[in-house]
Amino acid sequence: MDTQREVWSARSVFILAAIGSAVGLGNIWRFPFVAYENGAGAFVIPYLIALLTAGIPLLFLDYAIGHKFRGSPPLAFRRLSKWTETLGWWQVGICFVIAVYYAVIVAWAVRYTFFSIGRAWGDDPEGFLFSTFLQQEDGARLGFDLVPGVAIPLALVWLATLAVLALGVQRGIGNSARIFVPLLVVLFLALVIRSLFLDGAADGLNAFFDPEWSLLADPTVWIAAYGQIFFSLSIAFGIMITYASYLRIRTNLTGSGMVVAFSNSSFEILAGIGVFAALGYMASVAEVPVDEVVGGGIGLAFIAFPQIISVMPGGSVFGALFFLCLVFAGFTSLISIVQVVISAVQDKLGITRIPAVLGVGGAMAACSIALFPTTTGVSVLDVVDKFVNNLGIVGVALVTVISVAWLLRRTGDLGAHLNAVSSFRAGILWQFCIVVATPLVLGAMLISEIRTLADEGYGGYPADFVLTLGWSTQAILIGLAIILALLPWRRGTDLGHPESTQFLATGARR
Repeated sequence: MDTQREVWSARSVFILAAIGSAVGLGNIWRFPFVAYENGAGAFVIPYLIALLTAGIPLLFLDYAIGHKFRGSPPLAFRRLSKWTETLGWWQVGICFVIAVYYAVIVAWAVRYTFFSIGRAWGDDPEGFLFSTFLQQEDGARLGFDLVPGVAIPLALVWLATLAVLALGVQRGIGNSARIFVPLLVVLFLALVIRSLFLDGAADGLNAFFDPEWSLLADPTVWIAAYGQIFFSLSIAFGIMITYASYLRIRTNLTGSGMVVAFSNSSFEILAGIGVFAALGYMASVAEVPVDEVVGGGIGLAFIAFPQIISVMPGGSVFGALFFLCLVFAGFTSLISIVQVVISAVQDKLGITRIPAVLGVGGAMAACSIALFPTTTGVSVLDVVDKFVNNLGIVGVALVTVISVAWLLRRTGDLGAHLNAVSSFRAGILWQFCIVVATPLVLGAMLISEIRTLADEGYGGYPADFVLTLGWSTQAILIGLAIILALLPWRRGTDLGHPESTQFLATGARR
């Protein structure tokens, strides 16, 4: 093992950091809407099946690769097999793209935490968001006219992120997870409890949990369930490989994975309860059915919730808590995403943490500030996010599973590694999920998404705009991954079997 590689001080710190990565903005604003649209209470069945047959198996696969081969995604995959290094760089590229736009949403949440105190949006939250705050122009193009009210908090978000990362794995990422993850849980619990006592909360909860069993026969509901699990667990694009590489040799991997997976899902269900209780109140005040106020994504967080805050008793406090939760959830996830890129560059070039953080992190911050706090930033963000999530992450996950399970046939020794250090065994069922179930689901998701985007375009945007920021960006990431994999590693890098493999070979047990 590289003796210079940092390690977590304890398994509990790793678990908190992994939970902090998994619990992000999507848990709060995406899951409630996806569940409601796909069978409400009945959605729990495909959701749990997706968790058990794809989410947890893929999480275990990431842990096994990262822990066994002791490296960032490019180094871990290079040690797995020389020709799979490209997969690691593809994952790194995806993390680069996600980080540069994800940070700006965290910056929005920072501003809205303070906007909530004075209810700055007045009677028109939508107009305030797009016209007053974001200053978005009509049409879709790539522009560089900065909006200071967004650019300044975005710069502060990047400064905070890079400061945490500069402190290192334990002092920076680990200690920040120890603070922000428990604080997020406490604040969100307070938010949910307050929501449950609002007038109309019961109607919102009925809408959220009332099952539509007939929808379980619809294949798109099952794809939505797998998609939600897949996106929310931070799997298959490098984060968990990187985090697992910092674990000590004797670490219970599968036990840790179960804690992370079920903690993430529990938070999503908690988010659904809190969000729909608040939406029930909003419907009650407006005297309309709950289904007329339901939405997801940016519209839920920055339009619907400000409307709720404006009319509810104690709305300013409620709003500040809600957006502070978004800040904490987004911040811990952003840290994990940026760490993937920094770790990869450190491994490839052999540079120390501070230069890597300043150089790589600084470049990411510069791209983020140039592209997204602009008068055209929202449309750019929308297209980039759509393609990197629905094509990029799904595509790299599918190719990774096929490469590891079908071409290299390494699930046997990776499962043996998990079993050598863990209490919960990864047996035949795990291998079946990785070899058969997960590739089939990922393949169906990817084919369906490609067909839809090719036939219908996206969001009504001009074809050239979608081609440039969507299709071309994903193609460039693959091309860069191939080029980076061809570049030589720093002299002295151990590209063979690290110490964890030798440990497994001795038959040592936890």
